[in-house]
Amino acid sequence: MKHIGNIQLPKGAIGKKKRIGRGQGSGKGGTATRGHKGQMSRAGARIPAFFEGGQMPLSRRVPKFGFTNPFRKDYQVVNVGRLQELFDKNAFDGNKVTKEMLFNLKAIRNKRKPLKILGNGEITAVLEISADAFTETAKSKIESTGGSVTING
Repeated sequence: MKHIGNIQLPKGAIGKKKRIGRGQGSGKGGTATRGHKGQMSRAGARIPAFFEGGQMPLSRRVPKFGFTNPFRKDYQVVNVGRLQELFDKNAFDGNKVTKEMLFNLKAIRNKRKPLKILGNGEITAVLEISADAFTETAKSKIESTGGSVTING
């Protein structure tokens, strides 16, 4: 009867450890399985992990100039012309414009990102606009109509 305690491996399943470089009589002396000559037959010979066989390495192929600033502010932008369009559609309650209102009107996609008002387009409406940043042209266009700008934060 077979039990887990008396199971035997088939004959020859586990061989003796191959002892390399212990003389010609062992059958694994001489080159000791390393082949003839070459870098990999020498003692201490290892090719660095980043070595690419002589082709121009990746570290030298990629661009060397410029970088992406990890601290850059990613503004959501709305032009004054777009604000005028929304005003013409009676989208605003009164003349105050906030980030929350623009988000609800789907003029911006994200409430958390800072909002910047740009000066492209014409504006005739008198609006009180609250945003995180304004361009000089946007500021002058809004204030020339009698409106006001408020910078958040």
